[in-house]
Amino acid sequence: MQVPLFRLQCGVNSYEWGKKGSQSAAARFAAATPSDELSIQADKPYAELWMGTHPSNPSKDLKTGRTLLELCSENQQLLSSSVSAKYGAKLPFLFKVLSINKGLSIQAHPNKKLAEQLHARDPKNYPDDNHKPEMAIAITPFEGLCGFRPLSEIAHFLETVGPLRELVGDEVSGEFAKIVKGNDEGGKKAVLKKAFGALMASSAEDVAKGITKLIGLAKSQGAEFASGGVESTSGEVLSELVTRLHGQFGEDIGIFVLFFLNFVKLQAGEALFLVADDIHAYLSGDIIECMAASDNVVRAGLTPKFKDVTTLVDMLTYNYAPIDEQKMTPTDYPYATMNRAAYSSGSAVDLYDPPIDEFAVVRAVLKGPGAKATFEPLEGPSILICTNGKGKISVGPTVHEIREGYVFFVGSTAECVLEADGDEFITFKAFCEVEGARERL
Repeated sequence: MQVPLFRLQCGVNSYEWGKKGSQSAAARFAAATPSDELSIQADKPYAELWMGTHPSNPSKDLKTGRTLLELCSENQQLLSSSVSAKYGAKLPFLFKVLSINKGLSIQAHPNKKLAEQLHARDPKNYPDDNHKPEMAIAITPFEGLCGFRPLSEIAHFLETVGPLRELVGDEVSGEFAKIVKGNDEGGKKAVLKKAFGALMASSAEDVAKGITKLIGLAKSQGAEFASGGVESTSGEVLSELVTRLHGQFGEDIGIFVLFFLNFVKLQAGEALFLVADDIHAYLSGDIIECMAASDNVVRAGLTPKFKDVTTLVDMLTYNYAPIDEQKMTPTDYPYATMNRAAYSSGSAVDLYDPPIDEFAVVRAVLKGPGAKATFEPLEGPSILICTNGKGKISVGPTVHEIREGYVFFVGSTAECVLEADGDEFITFKAFCEVEGARERL
């Protein structure tokens, strides 16, 4: 019988946008688990640590070397009968650490129905038939692009940024400015799609000419770039972003797309939730990411990879909102009990619970030696990673040391206890529990 607590060995992917060497949290965390396959190289980028059963980079039991999928297939009680009945032997979520040195592609993830269609039509570029809602929680200061800006801000940029207006066109830009002043929500979304589609349909030659003009303006105008920007993004920030992204990607249309999207900065513990068909891009920082178990991406900019502009333009929701409305606020996790030492030191156990079935994430910050949190049993699986400090993790009589980078699987119906051994012990735990299952425990 598999003990419901065991340490995992997790693979790290090396992509060009990753942080290099030990600057990468993904690399440091992966290297915390002994492996003949990983020796951190100072000049090599390390982008993603994957934790889960996805076949592209499956996690393994450190002791036996067997994959987590094999273990869950043989003993579905590790997942629970309710989770395995709904999702099978695979974990319904994929848990990751991302370490971002340069921008990732501007992208969105298809909903379930579109994912099935894209996979059937083009399995090479769309390897999964599942949707991919995802959540990002900052470990270090993070920068990204998330969702469409308020339309008044886009209208401002179409008016003040000449090279952008030239690509979108005077007629569409004028129509955009007129319609966004009205009250027709359907009309607003339609004209946003029209303006964004016009930009994305620009020829490579026109984009290259526009980029040259845009970079000239950003460098010469500084804080006055884009007429000083807007309340959410100053001209100084915009000029730096444009110049930085040009240095990373050259004459890429994605540099113009940033005028349509919210620019967001997160501090440690702050989060975003991205539903299917929402446009976004990550620019810098280290994050915890959790998503439905899929690797489907529809890209349109800031990338040399396959782009599917037509699909992206057609699939987006064209929802727009200020960035503060796109952030996700955690709540107190009600199924963990802290001891006196944890309460007195200001420790916290917070829940990030997106409106989907496949996953939620708990962040525990235990401060001071002896600070302890006891997590009630879940009728579902969990994967837990330590991102700072050290301590102990236990399920019944099974106790393990846990340090930065250590990853553990916690089986269904197991009461899990975390105890700090030092000043600040931080863990993230992704889990799935089918609605209503808790009442049956």
